[in-house]
Amino acid sequence: MEGRNPRRWWILLVLCLSTLVLVVDSMALTVAVPSMTEDLKATAQDTQWILDSYILVFAGLLLTSGSLGDRFGRRKVMIAGLLLFGAASLAATLCSNPGEVIASRVAMGVGGALIMPSTLSILITVFDEDERGKAMAAWGSVSMLGLVGSPVLGGVLIDHFSWHSIFFINVPVVVVAITAALLLMPESKGPWQKPDPLGAVLSAVGMTALIWWIIEIPKHGAFGGASLVSLLVAVGALGGFVVWESKVAEPMVPLALFKKRNFSGGSLSLTLVQIGNGGLLLVLTQYLQFVLDYSPVKAGTAFVPMAVAALIGNGAGAGLSAKTGHRPLVLVGMALMAGSFVLLSTVDADTGFTVPAVALGLLGLGAGLAMPAAVGALMSEIPAEKAGVGSALNDTIQQAGTALGIAILGSLLASGYADKMPAGSSEQAKQSIVGALAEAKGDPAAAHAAREAFTSAMSTTLMVSAAGVLAAALVAALVLRNRKPGAPAEAPAAPGAAKDDVAELAV
Repeated sequence: MEGRNPRRWWILLVLCLSTLVLVVDSMALTVAVPSMTEDLKATAQDTQWILDSYILVFAGLLLTSGSLGDRFGRRKVMIAGLLLFGAASLAATLCSNPGEVIASRVAMGVGGALIMPSTLSILITVFDEDERGKAMAAWGSVSMLGLVGSPVLGGVLIDHFSWHSIFFINVPVVVVAITAALLLMPESKGPWQKPDPLGAVLSAVGMTALIWWIIEIPKHGAFGGASLVSLLVAVGALGGFVVWESKVAEPMVPLALFKKRNFSGGSLSLTLVQIGNGGLLLVLTQYLQFVLDYSPVKAGTAFVPMAVAALIGNGAGAGLSAKTGHRPLVLVGMALMAGSFVLLSTVDADTGFTVPAVALGLLGLGAGLAMPAAVGALMSEIPAEKAGVGSALNDTIQQAGTALGIAILGSLLASGYADKMPAGSSEQAKQSIVGALAEAKGDPAAAHAAREAFTSAMSTTLMVSAAGVLAAALVAALVLRNRKPGAPAEAPAAPGAAKDDVAELAV
């Protein structure tokens, strides 16, 4: 079709590589933690900071980095993020103590925050409405492959090299992505507007405090000690952000987007889904390794059914969305996801892997249908000139939902496990299944009791996940409007230049 960028599919490859490096780093690092902790002689608090420092910086800067892309150029911001991420990854390979690793992870978080909003915003400006669904499905499929494949890759690298290789693997991918971006990708930006420094500061402080509060819930409770301080800071900063953005003449984030049903409905649905999904890997990786006694590499391989099914769902959804619109795909996909959580909740210590494999296949298929459609509905309401900050809003919503899910489901799993342990168990055994299995060496009955306690707590946790996804489906059914790609927008387009904006809004 006339007007389409002839290099658009090559550009999509660059965007996929840029996203892949973030996914692979995050998931592979979880496999590397035991080796890294031992080598660096890191305390439990050091390890927590190595994991959390990235998340805090990443989530805190997403909205600001999205607005920077709209203002200064999305390609420029993405390349700057890739350079910083690659340099920080290279620095991490030279670290010899926990403080240096934490500093590298902070820099990587800044780089990741610059990369992530730019990828989706470039995608929706390069692809027109007819091809955008296919492009988003491919982009989501690559992310899913990275999510599933990176623990396997991480296990192989650690077995043959050291934990440093987890960070070094980012460097060649970053080099390829930057080179391809410079050669193939056009620049895109929105019209110039006045900077909004107060909005940037309030959003960064508020989101960082919110994510920190969520992370601390399992340790100190929602309203205990430092958690309460974090919550008050988050409420104050984010409340101030909303007030300021609604009054300032040129806001960093157009809050009027939340008046659009597809944007607000898509946002709430995605948040609820991510709350349900947030603890899945946390729960299932422990089940595979400590109940079924899988190695880290084998545990990563066990998620292949989910990846394959997600690819099928993505491919089918890309074709169906043009015929059915987004809402039916969201509803069917979320129903499949909820069913998979219910099925997973039926496992016990003697179930084996057959039931989880079927459930993971259902989950992948459902996610492949629902998630691109929900994002598509949300992004369809964002004007092209606000693509960067709109993409950042989408990323921020999902980050917050994931963090909240990990906190809620992690707390439920820990408390449920402690309650189900036999009376007279030691405090170490009640704190984690790892401690219980370490104590139970040579005592099969004690080990089996710990595994039974874990799977019982897991069942309760996954039923809560199912409830979260069903709530997301209900929101989608009640709030989302169903508009097929190519159908007229709700408001008529103004003549002239506005015509191009309408084309950008349809997904």
